[in-house]
Amino acid sequence: MKKLFGTDGIRGLANQYPMTIDMVQRLGSAAALFFKKRNQKTKIVIGKDTRISNYMFETALTSGINAMGVDVIWIGPLPTPAISHLTQSLRADAGIMISASHNPYYDNGIKFFGPDGVKLGDAIEMQLEKLVIENKFNYSEIQYDKIGRLYRIDQGMGRYIEYLKSTFPKYLKLDGLRIGLDTANGAAYKIGPIVLEELGAKVFVIGNKPNGVNINENIGALHTKELRKLVIEHDLDIGIALDGDADRVIFIDKMGNEVNGDAVLGVLAKELMKTNKLQNKTLVTTVMSNMGLDKAIESIGGKIIKTKVGDRYVIEGLKKFNSNLGGENSGHIIFKEYSKTGDGMLAALQMLAIMIKNNTTIDELVKFVKIYPQVLKSIPIRKKTPFETIPEIKNKIESIKKELNGSGRILVRYSGTENKVRIMIEGDNYSKISIYVDELSDLFKKLV
Repeated sequence: MKKLFGTDGIRGLANQYPMTIDMVQRLGSAAALFFKKRNQKTKIVIGKDTRISNYMFETALTSGINAMGVDVIWIGPLPTPAISHLTQSLRADAGIMISASHNPYYDNGIKFFGPDGVKLGDAIEMQLEKLVIENKFNYSEIQYDKIGRLYRIDQGMGRYIEYLKSTFPKYLKLDGLRIGLDTANGAAYKIGPIVLEELGAKVFVIGNKPNGVNINENIGALHTKELRKLVIEHDLDIGIALDGDADRVIFIDKMGNEVNGDAVLGVLAKELMKTNKLQNKTLVTTVMSNMGLDKAIESIGGKIIKTKVGDRYVIEGLKKFNSNLGGENSGHIIFKEYSKTGDGMLAALQMLAIMIKNNTTIDELVKFVKIYPQVLKSIPIRKKTPFETIPEIKNKIESIKKELNGSGRILVRYSGTENKVRIMIEGDNYSKISIYVDELSDLFKKLV
Protein backbone atom coordinates (compact mmCIF):
# COMPACT_ATOMS: atom_id res chain seq x y z
CA MET A 1 0.00 0.00 0.00
CA LYS A 2 1.24 3.48 -0.89
CA LYS A 3 1.64 5.80 2.11
CA LEU A 4 2.44 9.14 0.50
CA PHE A 5 0.90 9.05 -2.98
CA GLY A 6 -2.84 9.26 -3.51
CA THR A 7 -5.04 9.31 -6.62
CA ASP A 8 -3.13 12.21 -8.14
CA GLY A 9 0.33 12.57 -6.60
CA ILE A 10 1.02 13.71 -3.05
CA ARG A 11 -1.25 16.27 -1.44
CA GLY A 12 -1.83 17.89 1.93
CA LEU A 13 -1.79 21.05 4.02
CA ALA A 14 1.24 23.22 3.31
CA ASN A 15 3.83 22.86 6.10
CA GLN A 16 2.05 19.80 7.50
CA TYR A 17 3.09 16.19 6.80
CA PRO A 18 3.59 15.09 4.07
CA MET A 19 3.82 18.57 2.51
CA THR A 20 6.76 19.75 4.61
CA ILE A 21 10.03 21.25 3.38
CA ASP A 22 11.95 18.20 4.59
CA MET A 23 9.68 15.71 2.82
CA VAL A 24 9.56 17.73 -0.40
CA GLN A 25 13.35 18.02 -0.46
CA ARG A 26 13.55 14.25 -0.01
CA LEU A 27 11.05 13.81 -2.84
CA GLY A 28 13.33 15.87 -5.06
CA SER A 29 16.31 13.72 -4.15
CA ALA A 30 14.30 10.53 -4.68
CA ALA A 31 13.20 11.68 -8.13
CA ALA A 32 16.76 12.68 -9.03
CA LEU A 33 18.11 9.32 -7.88
CA PHE A 34 15.42 7.37 -9.72
CA PHE A 35 15.68 9.23 -13.04
CA LYS A 36 19.41 9.88 -12.99
CA LYS A 37 21.22 8.51 -16.03
CA ARG A 38 24.62 6.90 -15.74
CA ASN A 39 27.37 9.00 -17.36
CA GLN A 40 24.81 11.45 -18.81
CA LYS A 41 23.54 14.82 -17.67
CA THR A 42 20.03 14.51 -16.26
CA LYS A 43 17.46 17.32 -16.09
CA ILE A 44 14.05 17.66 -14.44
CA VAL A 45 11.42 20.28 -15.30
CA ILE A 46 9.54 21.98 -12.43
CA GLY A 47 6.32 23.95 -12.89
CA LYS A 48 3.75 25.32 -10.44
CA ASP A 49 0.39 26.99 -10.05
CA THR A 50 -0.18 30.28 -8.18
CA ARG A 51 -0.21 29.20 -4.48
CA ILE A 52 1.91 31.21 -2.07
CA SER A 53 3.56 28.04 -0.72
CA ASN A 54 4.96 27.20 -4.15
CA TYR A 55 7.94 29.47 -3.59
CA MET A 56 9.24 27.32 -0.73
CA PHE A 57 8.35 23.99 -2.33
CA GLU A 58 9.94 24.92 -5.66
CA THR A 59 13.16 25.75 -3.81
CA ALA A 60 13.00 22.62 -1.63
CA LEU A 61 12.54 20.33 -4.63
CA THR A 62 15.36 22.04 -6.47
CA SER A 63 17.70 21.68 -3.48
CA GLY A 64 16.98 17.96 -3.23
CA ILE A 65 17.47 17.43 -6.96
CA ASN A 66 20.60 19.56 -7.34
CA ALA A 67 22.20 17.90 -4.31
CA MET A 68 22.00 14.57 -6.17
CA GLY A 69 23.85 16.03 -9.16
CA VAL A 70 20.80 16.60 -11.39
CA ASP A 71 19.88 19.83 -13.20
CA VAL A 72 16.56 21.62 -12.77
CA ILE A 73 14.60 23.75 -15.27
CA TRP A 74 12.13 26.24 -13.79
CA ILE A 75 9.35 27.28 -16.13
CA GLY A 76 7.16 29.23 -13.68
CA PRO A 77 3.36 29.17 -13.28
CA LEU A 78 1.83 27.03 -16.03
CA PRO A 79 -0.98 24.43 -16.22
CA THR A 80 -0.31 20.81 -15.29
CA PRO A 81 -0.73 19.67 -18.94
CA ALA A 82 1.89 22.23 -19.95
CA ILE A 83 4.40 20.50 -17.68
CA SER A 84 3.58 17.19 -19.35
CA HIS A 85 4.07 18.74 -22.79
CA LEU A 86 7.26 20.67 -21.97
CA THR A 87 8.86 17.67 -20.26
CA GLN A 88 8.71 15.95 -23.64
CA SER A 89 9.51 19.05 -25.70
CA LEU A 90 12.62 19.88 -23.65
CA ARG A 91 13.75 16.24 -23.71
CA ALA A 92 13.78 16.24 -19.91
CA ASP A 93 14.09 13.06 -17.89
CA ALA A 94 11.11 13.89 -15.66
CA GLY A 95 8.63 16.66 -14.91
CA ILE A 96 7.22 17.86 -11.60
CA MET A 97 4.11 19.99 -11.07
CA ILE A 98 3.60 21.71 -7.71
CA SER A 99 -0.16 22.04 -7.30
CA ALA A 100 -3.12 20.85 -5.28
CA SER A 101 -5.35 21.21 -8.35
CA HIS A 102 -8.86 22.34 -7.32
CA ASN A 103 -8.08 22.48 -3.57
CA PRO A 104 -7.85 25.78 -1.60
CA TYR A 105 -4.57 27.69 -1.43
CA TYR A 106 -3.58 26.28 1.96
CA ASP A 107 -3.24 22.81 0.42
CA ASN A 108 -0.47 21.89 -1.95
CA GLY A 109 0.77 18.83 -3.78
CA ILE A 110 3.38 17.24 -6.03
CA LYS A 111 2.65 15.46 -9.34
CA PHE A 112 5.33 13.59 -11.27
CA PHE A 113 5.66 12.93 -15.00
CA GLY A 114 8.02 10.54 -16.73
CA PRO A 115 10.10 11.56 -19.78
CA ASP A 116 7.15 10.59 -22.00
CA GLY A 117 4.91 13.17 -20.28
CA VAL A 118 2.78 10.49 -18.60
CA LYS A 119 2.03 10.54 -14.88
CA LEU A 120 3.95 7.89 -13.00
CA GLY A 121 2.31 4.52 -12.38
CA ASP A 122 1.72 2.95 -8.98
CA ALA A 123 4.86 0.78 -9.14
CA ILE A 124 7.20 3.75 -9.67
CA GLU A 125 5.41 5.83 -7.04
CA MET A 126 6.00 3.04 -4.54
CA GLN A 127 9.71 3.03 -5.40
CA LEU A 128 9.89 6.79 -4.85
CA GLU A 129 8.07 6.39 -1.54
CA LYS A 130 10.59 3.77 -0.42
CA LEU A 131 13.49 6.11 -1.19
CA VAL A 132 11.82 9.00 0.65
CA ILE A 133 10.92 6.98 3.74
CA GLU A 134 14.33 5.31 4.01
CA ASN A 135 16.01 8.73 3.62
CA LYS A 136 19.43 7.24 2.86
CA PHE A 137 20.61 9.81 0.32
CA ASN A 138 24.39 9.87 0.28
CA TYR A 139 24.95 13.48 -0.73
CA SER A 140 28.66 13.24 0.09
CA GLU A 141 29.10 11.01 -2.96
CA ILE A 142 28.26 13.99 -5.19
CA GLN A 143 31.50 15.94 -5.54
CA TYR A 144 31.26 19.73 -5.37
CA ASP A 145 31.86 20.02 -9.11
CA LYS A 146 29.05 17.54 -9.87
CA ILE A 147 26.26 19.40 -8.05
CA GLY A 148 23.28 20.09 -10.33
CA ARG A 149 22.51 23.48 -11.84
CA LEU A 150 19.31 25.54 -11.98
CA TYR A 151 18.08 27.02 -15.26
CA ARG A 152 15.07 29.22 -15.98
CA ILE A 153 13.20 29.10 -19.27
CA ASP A 154 11.03 32.11 -20.09
CA GLN A 155 9.65 30.71 -23.34
CA GLY A 156 7.58 27.96 -21.72
CA MET A 157 4.33 29.91 -21.84
CA GLY A 158 4.80 30.93 -25.46
CA ARG A 159 5.65 27.37 -26.47
CA TYR A 160 2.53 26.03 -24.80
CA ILE A 161 0.26 28.69 -26.28
CA GLU A 162 1.44 27.83 -29.79
CA TYR A 163 1.01 24.13 -29.06
CA LEU A 164 -2.60 24.64 -27.91
CA LYS A 165 -3.42 26.71 -30.99
CA SER A 166 -1.95 23.97 -33.21
CA THR A 167 -4.62 21.54 -31.94
CA PHE A 168 -7.43 23.80 -33.25
CA PRO A 169 -8.41 23.16 -36.91
CA LYS A 170 -6.46 25.55 -39.10
CA TYR A 171 -9.48 26.26 -41.32
CA LEU A 172 -11.55 27.53 -38.37
CA LYS A 173 -11.56 30.75 -36.35
CA LEU A 174 -13.38 31.90 -33.23
CA ASP A 175 -14.38 35.19 -34.89
CA GLY A 176 -17.72 36.43 -33.61
CA LEU A 177 -17.83 34.16 -30.55
CA ARG A 178 -18.31 35.86 -27.17
CA ILE A 179 -16.72 33.67 -24.52
CA GLY A 180 -16.66 33.91 -20.74
CA LEU A 181 -13.48 32.48 -19.20
CA ASP A 182 -12.81 31.75 -15.53
CA THR A 183 -9.19 30.79 -14.85
CA ALA A 184 -9.72 30.24 -11.08
CA ASN A 185 -6.89 32.67 -10.22
CA GLY A 186 -4.72 29.73 -11.15
CA ALA A 187 -2.10 28.45 -13.54
CA ALA A 188 -3.89 29.41 -16.78
CA TYR A 189 -4.57 33.04 -15.83
CA LYS A 190 -2.32 34.29 -18.62
CA ILE A 191 -2.44 31.61 -21.30
CA GLY A 192 -6.22 31.08 -21.33
CA PRO A 193 -7.26 34.54 -22.54
CA ILE A 194 -4.30 34.78 -24.95
CA VAL A 195 -5.16 31.51 -26.73
CA LEU A 196 -8.84 32.40 -27.21
CA GLU A 197 -8.16 35.99 -28.26
CA GLU A 198 -5.48 35.01 -30.76
CA LEU A 199 -7.96 32.62 -32.37
CA GLY A 200 -10.42 35.49 -32.78
CA ALA A 201 -12.83 35.33 -29.83
CA LYS A 202 -14.09 38.24 -27.74
CA VAL A 203 -13.15 37.09 -24.23
CA PHE A 204 -14.63 38.20 -20.91
CA VAL A 205 -12.29 37.03 -18.16
CA ILE A 206 -12.72 36.53 -14.43
CA GLY A 207 -10.44 34.79 -11.93
CA ASN A 208 -7.30 36.13 -13.61
CA LYS A 209 -5.79 38.11 -10.73
CA PRO A 210 -3.95 35.59 -8.54
CA ASN A 211 -2.47 36.85 -5.28
CA GLY A 212 -1.18 33.60 -3.83
CA VAL A 213 -4.21 32.92 -1.63
CA ASN A 214 -7.26 33.30 -3.90
CA ILE A 215 -6.73 30.28 -6.16
CA ASN A 216 -10.04 28.35 -6.49
CA GLU A 217 -11.65 30.68 -3.93
CA ASN A 218 -15.37 30.66 -4.83
CA ILE A 219 -14.34 30.57 -8.46
CA GLY A 220 -13.23 28.12 -11.13
CA ALA A 221 -14.50 24.72 -12.27
CA LEU A 222 -15.86 23.77 -8.84
CA HIS A 223 -17.53 27.14 -8.18
CA THR A 224 -19.23 28.37 -11.35
CA LYS A 225 -21.70 30.87 -9.84
CA GLU A 226 -19.74 33.97 -10.92
CA LEU A 227 -19.14 32.63 -14.43
CA ARG A 228 -22.81 31.73 -14.85
CA LYS A 229 -23.72 35.28 -13.84
CA LEU A 230 -21.15 36.69 -16.28
CA VAL A 231 -22.51 34.62 -19.19
CA ILE A 232 -26.09 35.76 -18.58
CA GLU A 233 -25.33 39.44 -17.87
CA HIS A 234 -23.19 39.84 -21.01
CA ASP A 235 -25.26 37.54 -23.24
CA LEU A 236 -22.26 35.35 -23.99
CA ASP A 237 -22.25 32.30 -26.27
CA ILE A 238 -20.48 30.02 -23.80
CA GLY A 239 -18.60 29.99 -20.50
CA ILE A 240 -15.40 28.06 -19.83
CA ALA A 241 -14.34 27.33 -16.23
CA LEU A 242 -10.90 25.91 -15.45
CA ASP A 243 -9.58 24.72 -12.10
CA GLY A 244 -6.41 25.88 -10.34
CA ASP A 245 -3.99 23.85 -12.44
CA ALA A 246 -6.17 23.95 -15.58
CA ASP A 247 -6.28 20.21 -16.18
CA ARG A 248 -10.07 20.16 -16.07
CA VAL A 249 -12.87 22.19 -17.64
CA ILE A 250 -16.56 22.78 -16.99
CA PHE A 251 -18.74 24.59 -19.56
CA ILE A 252 -21.65 26.99 -19.08
CA ASP A 253 -24.31 27.30 -21.80
CA LYS A 254 -25.77 30.66 -22.79
CA MET A 255 -28.69 30.21 -20.37
CA GLY A 256 -26.26 29.86 -17.48
CA ASN A 257 -26.58 26.10 -17.06
CA GLU A 258 -23.56 24.03 -16.06
CA VAL A 259 -22.46 21.28 -18.46
CA ASN A 260 -20.47 18.51 -16.80
CA GLY A 261 -17.67 16.34 -18.15
CA ASP A 262 -19.88 13.37 -19.03
CA ALA A 263 -22.01 15.44 -21.39
CA VAL A 264 -18.87 16.87 -22.97
CA LEU A 265 -17.35 13.41 -23.44
CA GLY A 266 -20.56 12.28 -25.13
CA VAL A 267 -20.44 15.17 -27.61
CA LEU A 268 -16.75 14.64 -28.37
CA ALA A 269 -17.19 10.88 -28.84
CA LYS A 270 -20.19 11.38 -31.13
CA GLU A 271 -18.25 13.81 -33.31
CA LEU A 272 -15.36 11.37 -33.63
CA MET A 273 -17.75 8.51 -34.40
CA LYS A 274 -19.26 10.54 -37.26
CA THR A 275 -15.91 10.53 -39.04
CA ASN A 276 -14.79 7.05 -37.90
CA LYS A 277 -12.05 8.62 -35.78
CA LEU A 278 -13.00 7.16 -32.39
CA GLN A 279 -10.51 4.31 -32.17
CA ASN A 280 -12.16 0.92 -31.59
CA LYS A 281 -15.41 2.88 -31.15
CA THR A 282 -14.41 3.01 -27.48
CA LEU A 283 -14.68 5.80 -24.93
CA VAL A 284 -12.71 5.37 -21.68
CA THR A 285 -14.25 6.86 -18.54
CA THR A 286 -14.13 6.15 -14.80
CA VAL A 287 -16.53 4.42 -12.45
CA MET A 288 -17.91 7.88 -11.56
CA SER A 289 -19.33 8.51 -15.04
CA ASN A 290 -23.09 8.76 -15.44
CA MET A 291 -25.33 5.95 -16.72
CA GLY A 292 -26.72 8.43 -19.24
CA LEU A 293 -23.35 8.60 -20.97
CA ASP A 294 -23.25 4.79 -21.23
CA LYS A 295 -26.65 4.73 -22.91
CA ALA A 296 -25.80 7.61 -25.28
CA ILE A 297 -22.59 5.98 -26.50
CA GLU A 298 -24.27 2.60 -26.90
CA SER A 299 -27.03 4.26 -28.97
CA ILE A 300 -24.50 5.22 -31.68
CA GLY A 301 -22.76 1.85 -31.73
CA GLY A 302 -19.91 2.72 -29.37
CA LYS A 303 -18.81 1.17 -26.12
CA ILE A 304 -17.60 2.41 -22.74
CA ILE A 305 -14.66 1.12 -20.71
CA LYS A 306 -14.50 2.23 -17.06
CA THR A 307 -11.38 2.63 -14.92
CA LYS A 308 -10.54 3.69 -11.39
CA VAL A 309 -10.91 7.39 -10.57
CA GLY A 310 -7.98 9.51 -11.74
CA ASP A 311 -6.94 10.73 -15.17
CA ARG A 312 -3.75 8.64 -15.09
CA TYR A 313 -5.92 5.50 -14.89
CA VAL A 314 -7.89 6.78 -17.88
CA ILE A 315 -4.58 7.15 -19.75
CA GLU A 316 -3.72 3.55 -18.87
CA GLY A 317 -7.15 2.51 -20.16
CA LEU A 318 -6.62 4.37 -23.43
CA LYS A 319 -3.40 2.45 -23.98
CA LYS A 320 -4.80 -0.90 -22.93
CA PHE A 321 -7.96 -0.70 -25.04
CA ASN A 322 -6.40 1.25 -27.94
CA SER A 323 -8.74 4.23 -27.74
CA ASN A 324 -7.98 7.90 -28.30
CA LEU A 325 -10.59 9.65 -26.13
CA GLY A 326 -11.31 9.41 -22.43
CA GLY A 327 -11.98 11.42 -19.32
CA GLU A 328 -13.88 11.99 -16.12
CA ASN A 329 -17.19 13.64 -15.27
CA SER A 330 -15.20 16.13 -13.19
CA GLY A 331 -13.98 17.69 -16.44
CA HIS A 332 -10.66 15.92 -17.07
CA ILE A 333 -10.75 15.31 -20.84
CA ILE A 334 -7.91 13.42 -22.53
CA PHE A 335 -7.24 13.38 -26.28
CA LYS A 336 -4.49 10.80 -26.69
CA GLU A 337 -3.58 12.31 -30.05
CA TYR A 338 -2.63 15.60 -28.41
CA SER A 339 -1.96 15.11 -24.71
CA LYS A 340 -0.86 12.63 -22.04
CA THR A 341 -3.06 14.11 -19.30
CA GLY A 342 -6.26 16.09 -18.79
CA ASP A 343 -6.10 19.52 -20.41
CA GLY A 344 -8.87 22.06 -19.81
CA MET A 345 -7.93 24.53 -22.55
CA LEU A 346 -7.32 21.81 -25.13
CA ALA A 347 -10.75 20.29 -24.41
CA ALA A 348 -12.33 23.75 -24.62
CA LEU A 349 -10.84 24.31 -28.07
CA GLN A 350 -12.14 20.96 -29.32
CA MET A 351 -15.66 21.75 -28.08
CA LEU A 352 -15.57 25.21 -29.65
CA ALA A 353 -14.49 23.65 -32.95
CA ILE A 354 -17.49 21.27 -32.86
CA MET A 355 -19.84 24.19 -32.17
CA ILE A 356 -18.50 26.13 -35.13
CA LYS A 357 -18.41 23.17 -37.55
CA ASN A 358 -22.01 22.26 -36.71
CA ASN A 359 -23.18 25.89 -36.48
CA THR A 360 -24.87 25.22 -33.17
CA THR A 361 -24.68 25.91 -29.45
CA ILE A 362 -23.38 23.80 -26.61
CA ASP A 363 -26.86 23.37 -25.10
CA GLU A 364 -28.05 21.81 -28.35
CA LEU A 365 -25.03 19.53 -28.59
CA VAL A 366 -25.32 18.10 -25.07
CA LYS A 367 -28.95 17.06 -25.53
CA PHE A 368 -27.41 13.88 -26.94
CA VAL A 369 -26.57 12.77 -23.38
CA LYS A 370 -29.45 12.45 -20.94
CA ILE A 371 -27.79 12.75 -17.54
CA TYR A 372 -29.40 10.67 -14.79
CA PRO A 373 -29.85 12.33 -11.38
CA GLN A 374 -26.75 11.77 -9.32
CA VAL A 375 -26.07 12.66 -5.70
CA LEU A 376 -22.48 12.82 -4.52
CA LYS A 377 -21.37 13.52 -0.97
CA SER A 378 -17.92 13.60 0.62
CA ILE A 379 -17.82 12.79 4.34
CA PRO A 380 -14.79 13.50 6.58
CA ILE A 381 -13.67 10.35 8.40
CA ARG A 382 -11.27 9.54 11.23
CA LYS A 383 -9.47 6.73 9.40
CA LYS A 384 -9.92 4.62 6.27
CA THR A 385 -11.22 1.43 7.85
CA PRO A 386 -12.30 -1.03 5.10
CA PHE A 387 -16.05 -0.41 5.15
CA GLU A 388 -16.72 -3.90 3.80
CA THR A 389 -15.74 -5.12 7.28
CA ILE A 390 -18.38 -2.99 9.03
CA PRO A 391 -21.67 -4.98 9.00
CA GLU A 392 -24.02 -1.97 9.33
CA ILE A 393 -22.46 -0.18 6.36
CA LYS A 394 -22.08 -3.33 4.24
CA ASN A 395 -25.73 -4.28 4.82
CA LYS A 396 -26.94 -0.75 4.03
CA ILE A 397 -25.08 -0.71 0.72
CA GLU A 398 -26.56 -4.08 -0.25
CA SER A 399 -30.04 -2.86 0.73
CA ILE A 400 -29.72 0.24 -1.46
CA LYS A 401 -28.55 -1.88 -4.41
CA LYS A 402 -31.68 -4.03 -4.08
CA GLU A 403 -33.90 -0.95 -3.86
CA LEU A 404 -32.38 0.52 -7.03
CA ASN A 405 -33.10 -2.78 -8.79
CA GLY A 406 -31.09 -2.06 -11.94
CA SER A 407 -32.48 1.47 -12.42
CA GLY A 408 -29.49 3.06 -10.76
CA ARG A 409 -26.16 2.36 -9.12
CA ILE A 410 -24.17 3.08 -5.98
CA LEU A 411 -20.45 3.71 -5.63
CA VAL A 412 -18.69 4.12 -2.27
CA ARG A 413 -14.95 4.73 -2.10
CA TYR A 414 -12.33 6.42 0.02
CA SER A 415 -10.70 9.51 -1.45
CA GLY A 416 -7.19 9.02 -2.74
CA THR A 417 -6.16 12.57 -1.80
CA GLU A 418 -8.13 13.40 1.37
CA ASN A 419 -9.32 11.70 4.57
CA LYS A 420 -12.86 11.41 3.25
CA VAL A 421 -15.31 8.83 1.98
CA ARG A 422 -17.08 9.60 -1.28
CA ILE A 423 -20.63 8.33 -1.70
CA MET A 424 -22.28 8.47 -5.12
CA ILE A 425 -25.76 7.18 -5.91
CA GLU A 426 -27.41 7.47 -9.31
CA GLY A 427 -30.99 6.76 -10.31
CA ASP A 428 -34.13 8.06 -11.94
CA ASN A 429 -35.65 9.46 -8.72
CA TYR A 430 -33.64 12.32 -7.20
CA SER A 431 -35.55 12.47 -3.92
CA LYS A 432 -35.14 8.76 -3.28
CA ILE A 433 -31.39 8.64 -3.99
CA SER A 434 -30.85 11.76 -1.84
CA ILE A 435 -32.40 9.92 1.11
CA TYR A 436 -30.16 6.91 0.48
CA VAL A 437 -27.04 9.13 0.43
CA ASP A 438 -28.03 10.84 3.69
CA GLU A 439 -28.70 7.53 5.42
CA LEU A 440 -25.36 6.08 4.34
CA SER A 441 -23.53 9.31 5.25
CA ASP A 442 -24.94 9.17 8.78
CA LEU A 443 -23.60 5.63 9.18
CA PHE A 444 -20.10 6.65 8.09
CA LYS A 445 -20.14 9.65 10.45
CA LYS A 446 -21.13 7.35 13.29
CA LEU A 447 -18.96 4.31 12.60
CA VAL A 448 -15.79 5.33 10.70
